[in-house]
Amino acid sequence: MGRNRLKKMHKGDKPLKEKYRTKRRTRDLDLIHGDMKSPGSLLNQEVDLDKPGAAQCYCLTCAKYCIDEKALSDHFRGKPHKRRLKALETEPYTQEEAERAAGMGCYIAPKKVEVLLQERLGTEDKEGDTSMKPA
Repeated sequence: MGRNRLKKMHKGDKPLKEKYRTKRRTRDLDLIHGDMKSPGSLLNQEVDLDKPGAAQCYCLTCAKYCIDEKALSDHFRGKPHKRRLKALETEPYTQEEAERAAGMGCYIAPKKVEVLLQERLGTEDKEGDTSMKPA
């Protein structure tokens, strides 16, 4: 064979292992859309010492707890958070849409959904506090 021999380049079962991995599993987008309909209960949680930051710093779109306000503001500027905001702009799939895709009706393009920006909520809740605003 010699130098022109083809290398063995298969993927094996690694993609399957990654598919079923649950350690870093994030909350699905349709569940987050359901959470965004009533954000008050998740954004204003009671103090729970078992959760990071005593459950006081929570990102609704990523379903993630942060240790403190600085970590939460750093998370808002990060690329994973911005990717999640972009993914949440489209309307979640419904059973009716699946039936239309299967040929049981006319196709209707998914609508854009305005994503609730938690950064704005944080500034609206602290109207009297001017320490968070730049000078």
